[in-house]
Amino acid sequence: MSRKRPLAAGQVARTASARVLLRGGVDEKTGEALTARVVAGRVGWAADLVAGMVAGLLAGRWNAGDVARLAAGVDEAGRVLPSNAWMALRRLGWDVRVPEGFKVNDRIVRMAQEQAGRTLRSAQHRAEVTGGVLKTWPTDPDKRTPAEWDAVREAIPDGGSLPGSVIKARTRQITAFLDRHGRFPVDVFDLEEPPRVARMLVLAAVDRQQATLERADDDPARVLLRLQLPTRPDPRSYADWSWVACPLTLPPTVPPGAVLHLPTLRPHGQRARADLAFSHPVPRTERNGHARALGVDWGLNTLLSAGACRLYPDGRITALGAGAMFRAAGVMARQHRLRRHGERLHAKTDGYERLIGGQEDHHLAAKHTVLTAERQYVADRRSGLNDALAWSAARWAVDQAIAAGATVIYVEDLRSMEAKGMGRTLNTRLSQTVRGRIIGNMRHLAAEVGIAVVTVPARNTSKHCPQCLVPLRHCKAPDRRTTPGWKWAYCPHPDCGWQGDRDHGAWRRIAARGLTHQNNTTVDRATGQMTIGRIIDKVETGAVITPTPAPPASGGDRSKTGPTPRRTPRPAPRRRRAPSTPGPCGPAGQRPEGHAHTDHRPPRAACRYQGVRTPVHTISSNTPTTRDRPPHRPKGAALGAGFHQHAHATPPRWADPPVTNTQYDYGSLS
Repeated sequence: MSRKRPLAAGQVARTASARVLLRGGVDEKTGEALTARVVAGRVGWAADLVAGMVAGLLAGRWNAGDVARLAAGVDEAGRVLPSNAWMALRRLGWDVRVPEGFKVNDRIVRMAQEQAGRTLRSAQHRAEVTGGVLKTWPTDPDKRTPAEWDAVREAIPDGGSLPGSVIKARTRQITAFLDRHGRFPVDVFDLEEPPRVARMLVLAAVDRQQATLERADDDPARVLLRLQLPTRPDPRSYADWSWVACPLTLPPTVPPGAVLHLPTLRPHGQRARADLAFSHPVPRTERNGHARALGVDWGLNTLLSAGACRLYPDGRITALGAGAMFRAAGVMARQHRLRRHGERLHAKTDGYERLIGGQEDHHLAAKHTVLTAERQYVADRRSGLNDALAWSAARWAVDQAIAAGATVIYVEDLRSMEAKGMGRTLNTRLSQTVRGRIIGNMRHLAAEVGIAVVTVPARNTSKHCPQCLVPLRHCKAPDRRTTPGWKWAYCPHPDCGWQGDRDHGAWRRIAARGLTHQNNTTVDRATGQMTIGRIIDKVETGAVITPTPAPPASGGDRSKTGPTPRRTPRPAPRRRRAPSTPGPCGPAGQRPEGHAHTDHRPPRAACRYQGVRTPVHTISSNTPTTRDRPPHRPKGAALGAGFHQHAHATPPRWADPPVTNTQYDYGSLS
């Protein structure tokens, strides 16, 4: 099949990946039907064979000279190296060693060279960062001065856009090496051992003699993957390799007209997974020229706060609506409970390891095995919870941008955020929030609809007033006097008077800052990520939100111009003509009279109500629901309004022209 598709005006090709499970196959040599377990085993034999060859190549080339030679991009004759890693390694004469007695074809060697070449190319960046830190070693490694920060960023190529957390992590790693060996490392290759090799088969490096991929004619969601796999762990001849046909079912995220590429196979337990890459046209995203933008602010329990702003030709910026919040208090609480449980399991397993001391017949060895498996189970649950939360939050943010008609999403850049000085518990919660994965998923989803995602500096976004840039004063929320923290903010300037949730003020500042600095947006050539690197003070003075006037009072002139008309007095208020039903036997109480609503379902989530008595696949508490013991639900959450019972996304309230008074946002805390 063709790997290219013609593009229309205003379109670009986008490559994404979808995970597919290999559920079985057919051995074309014998006609035998293979189960998913057998296919996974044969994929694992091939992956182990490739991983062994990759490990040998990395061990021989893990040095500064070879990595710099590969990163230079030219060979000894001055010719430019190919972009494919396996072709570049062959141009340099770097071959892999096949285990003695094994028989493999040239395509298996290609996959090993491709995987090793990608790993060696990625090591160049780590070498540059480590070299820059060693050249500008600070006087106090725990706290650099501003001059030392400038020096280390100048010593690292493109260090101006490098997150500070990366430099701090390298500094801690070098400090640990110094304490252990009593000397500084020469470079990153002295600091680190060769990286571990992943068990996978990179089929993108082979041709039709090793693997093919074809769509079914009758169903575009069905794909047939054919590849050569060994029939034994140690193939001794070409007869020990056979073609296996594996039918695949594409997920709905893959467009019917997308161009498919050969996948990467990863054995995982008793199953094999395929990371299937595909390309399809999407609208082009622009770095500037935006008139409507969505500002997104981060929080702890209120994970995301977002709202739209509009830039007018005269430079005015107004907020469109009161904004919305993505609250995931229940999910974060479950995440922290699993984290504490995992920490206790780690402490127990470490204690057992010290007591066992390497003795296989120790009486605590069985308990150590059980706790190790439980620790891995808790880690998998935490990983799945973070993945579900990251996709749900990203989908919510992109939906808000689509509903507001925004062409760009501005997110504050918190890559360098290091939580400290707020207590051990709060520091840990802030540090382990899944922000990076949310931004990555947000870029993935926004690219499908042509919406750009730009990161902006987070300096003073929650500190200054969005309407006059005066430092805000924080206090307790008016309707939550007993809630700890200083969630509410108000402007002390007498001519402004803005007040509201501090997160709502932050997304206004982020959106206004992005709209005014959009001409300074830079695009990374390698990844295509857009960012605003620095704040220009002269431009920042115009990043203010113009307050919108309150809507006029409804109705006409109410001034009295004549006598009050006489109205017939009613002897009694209107009542029910039928008596109330008798009260039921039990703690339910009596049915109220009048027109009181007796349906206990939330009115906003009535169309997608999840019955609490039926089992649902959620990660919330499974507390039984009775009349005496209602189900647990966080404050402000509506059952069934989020991606599970504890994640609640407030509905957008966009309006154009805006009719909401932005000086009073009491509704955001209800």
